[in-house]
Amino acid sequence: MINPLSIQKAIRLTFALLLFVLVSGNLAAQQTLSDKDIVYFKKQELRLQALQKKIYTAKTDSLKMALNKAFLELWDTTLTAELSFSFPFDSLNQVGRLISPDKNFRIINWNIDKKDGSHLFFGFIQTYDKQTKKYNVEKLIDKSGTIKNPETFIGSPEKWFGMLYYDIIKTDDYYTLLAWDGNDKLTCRKFIDIMYFKDNGDIVFGKDVFKMPQKNPRRVVFEYSAELVMSLKYLDDKGMIVFDHLAPKDEYMIGQYQYYGPDFSYDAYDFSKGKWKFIADVDVKNLKDKNDNAKHNNRKEKPIYVPH
Repeated sequence: MINPLSIQKAIRLTFALLLFVLVSGNLAAQQTLSDKDIVYFKKQELRLQALQKKIYTAKTDSLKMALNKAFLELWDTTLTAELSFSFPFDSLNQVGRLISPDKNFRIINWNIDKKDGSHLFFGFIQTYDKQTKKYNVEKLIDKSGTIKNPETFIGSPEKWFGMLYYDIIKTDDYYTLLAWDGNDKLTCRKFIDIMYFKDNGDIVFGKDVFKMPQKNPRRVVFEYSAELVMSLKYLDDKGMIVFDHLAPKDEYMIGQYQYYGPDFSYDAYDFSKGKWKFIADVDVKNLKDKNDNAKHNNRKEKPIYVPH
């Protein structure tokens, strides 16, 4: 006769094992820092904070770059330290610090503005290795100055189209990143970038996941007047990326992006079957919840802005 207590014990053991499997992939990100760890990382944070202040108050580009070199080296040393992923570095308010929703990686990211109005971008990606249960650190090398067509470019950490990331969206087997670029004195840019991991763990930027008319981009680029502000954000409850529709002031200015700006209408990308589907002219106030299973009203009579 089977003992009921033995059955209950077996059930509890099975449940405990299943729970361990589910959470073990994120254990490193959830480890508690010891007092000694906190003291070390706070010390590093103060050093980073002092360098950050010097960079952003430097009077010349050459001084900024010299200070930034030291900033990069200090970040590299700090991020390779065990458990650094668990420290927020939240006093560094001019450095982006984004953790992916699944806790598998973190992006540390910042920009330096130059006297000519252009921007240089820098950063690191900390990725979690489930086999070794350790985080690896990849430096992001901005090569945007040599890339002619950012929309179709496929990159890597060593050859990266620089931008400042401000949101990470987990989408199936890849990540969708929203970003900004000051570009120059005339225009700013925003991006919907894509990042994913190969089977061997290598990081790739850019992927064919956008369904839109007459285009086959690996990332989406929006360019508009530096004097204006463009909204580009993810609405989690809608499962959509919603953004300002950009248009020039007059028809003869088409293609001159320093004259482009929001026209008080909105477009969107709706995530469906692993792809981002473009939808023109959405009614932001009456968007359906992503769980409603309602079809979106896609009015095609309005010309859409096609990023260059």
